[in-house]
Amino acid sequence: MTSVSLYWRTFGLNAVVLGSATALLLWAPVTVSVPVLLTEAVILVGGLGVMLVANAAPLRIGLAPLGRVTRLMTTVDLLRPGQRLPVRDGGEVAELVSTFNSMLERLEEERVASSARAILAQEGERRRLAQELHDEVGQSMTTVLLALKRAADEASEPLRGELRQAQEITREGLDEVRRLVRRLRPGVLDDLGLVSAVTSLTTEFATHTGLRVLRRFAPGLPAPDHEAELVIYRVAQESPANAARHAEARCVEVSLRGADGCVVLEVADDGRGIGAAHEGAGLRGMRERALLIGATLDITSSGGTSAPPAGTRIRLTVPTVRKQS
Repeated sequence: MTSVSLYWRTFGLNAVVLGSATALLLWAPVTVSVPVLLTEAVILVGGLGVMLVANAAPLRIGLAPLGRVTRLMTTVDLLRPGQRLPVRDGGEVAELVSTFNSMLERLEEERVASSARAILAQEGERRRLAQELHDEVGQSMTTVLLALKRAADEASEPLRGELRQAQEITREGLDEVRRLVRRLRPGVLDDLGLVSAVTSLTTEFATHTGLRVLRRFAPGLPAPDHEAELVIYRVAQESPANAARHAEARCVEVSLRGADGCVVLEVADDGRGIGAAHEGAGLRGMRERALLIGATLDITSSGGTSAPPAGTRIRLTVPTVRKQS
């Protein structure tokens, strides 16, 4: 059976209503005087109202599929790929839904490609900044530190004490520069692997923020490729930072385990729950990184069933074998 287009359905509904009104005017024993009498005006206005209602009801039924499609379109989020609208109605509505689904597929592919370019450019810029900090700022501060040490060794009191204090301030600044270099370019990830890199990252985080960090790393993790390892590292870097900045957490638990050919990173805190809040740039950045490697990122409450929901649990599931695009 051939589907009737929306145009012809609308035309047919209007034709039925107008034809019925014309038939009533032809066969009804009603005439219109000049000037129009009050009773005749009431009958005409009433007939117009009946005709409008008779036209509105079928139109509402006929256009209902478009309303359903419109409501479904508003639920689609490009950061949660794979969402498609069901093709239920026939004719032009089905064609509209199919076109929208095809557009979603193209947008997801283009977003992954653009995110990949942006993230690779970002990582390249991080490496460049880290190299400049290490080569320029770090070496300059090391030279200053050695000069202060020589001057302090040759100076007499009280100048020696002041030089020692300046030497200590310079050393702290140099340590901060080195910490920034490690955050910008995780050399330990290249040298020692994912588990050692996340261990070093969380240890430094605990020292710097004072938060308690629990680590649960399962042995025998599947081996993701370097790009996936970098995404896992960046999510492990950003998630505790979000907990410290926004969730007022006191304890953060970081776990790595293997499951069904995937590497699963979980970061849970006992804070006030950033997952219920509007997703900021940090969380959206993590979603975009996950999209880049075909991973999934879930953000839920970390509260148990016997207690009120509290804290946030961020779970990144990374397939170790990615589909070829």
